Formats: sequence, C-alpha cells, structure tokens
Amino acid sequence: MTVKFNVVERGNPGDPTAPKKFYPSIVSSGRVTLRRLAKTIAQISTVSSTDTMAVLEALLTTIPEELVQGNIVELGDFGSFWLKSSSEGADIPEDVRAEQITTLLPRFNPGKEFKKVLGGISYEKA
Repeated sequence: MTVKFNVVERGNPGDPTAPKKFYPSIVSSGRVTLRRLAKTIAQISTVSSTDTMAVLEALLTTIPEELVQGNIVELGDFGSFWLKSSSEGADIPEDVRAEQITTLLPRFNPGKEFKKVLGGISYEKA
C-alpha cells in the first residue's frame, strides 16, 4: 500500500522567530461513507449490505454510550476507544469542579492487526 504526501512549509509555534522548515503532509484521496463500507464488507463476507449497515449503525450508537459510562471500548485487533479530557487546574483538591473540564474527546489506539497494516505502508510524493 502506498500513501501520498505533499511538501508543506511550517513555522515553529513555540518560536515564531525560528526559520520555517519543510515537512511531508499526508494527502487525502477522498472519503468513504458508512454505506460504502457496508457494501464493501458485504462483498467480502456472507452478510448482506443491509445487515452490515444495521450492525455498523448499532456500533456507532453503542460506542459513545459505553464511553459516557466510563468504559474503554476494546474492539480486539482493531483497537480501543476511550475518552480523554483537558482541564484547568486548581490550587487545592477541594476547589476541583466539573466545570474545569474544557475539552472531552474520543481517542483511538490501534490494535495489533491495525498496526501491522499501517506498518506495511510506503510513501510517495503526490
């Protein structure tokens, strides 16, 4: 598998006076919809695209529900989802409040098989 990249010039946000450098930046070749994923899965399995779509929709509903309950969602060799927060600090433990949480984001950690596929990627300039 080959992933394409462009060359972009970027400055150092920590030091605006530092000289800019050039970096490779991955190029997206498009988007894949949930419906297209269901159709592809149906073609390589014994499950219809309608049934696959239903399962994927249920997964998209279930994962956020489990995360909100405080669970890490483990999907085997695919990987795991969990919630990560950013917050403002307090000087003493008694002053810590939920309102200090400024950001709550889902995070994903790829599993062994997912990492294996990513490890086999080569790159070429777009």
